[in-house]
Amino acid sequence: MKLIVVCLLAVCCCSLADTNVRDMQRRKLQEVLLQLNDVKKSLQDSDKELNTPPKNIEDCCCLSALECFRDNLKSPFNMTAQRKQRKLFLSLMNQLTVRGLDFCNAGNATSTCQTCDSHPKEKAQEFFSRLESLIQRAIIKLSMN
Repeated sequence: MKLIVVCLLAVCCCSLADTNVRDMQRRKLQEVLLQLNDVKKSLQDSDKELNTPPKNIEDCCCLSALECFRDNLKSPFNMTAQRKQRKLFLSLMNQLTVRGLDFCNAGNATSTCQTCDSHPKEKAQEFFSRLESLIQRAIIKLSMN
């Protein structure tokens, strides 16, 4: 009888721990959205064009898309947005963000994903809009589980 109770307790603890990780990932992604909005507000009509992944990214390509977004954020857009942009870049590097965007169930299937250089160049506003779309998609997926 004690063994059954201990086993049930262990199962409950494991499921609660898993829920906490998803909650932390979701909260981190919501924080990323806030930082992204700060950067978008401080852009001031940037005409800079960046390689921009499409809106309809396959699940297994979300991490390569994230990497592309991060690579494009390495160089600052303008001096006023530089600090906010750096903060966003660091949040996109965070492991909670990376794990929150890892939807691929088939192991490592990134070989079918496009490279960042092969994505068409879009204006900065569209770039940030698509990054926002990717983050929102991840939040929705984490909320559904």
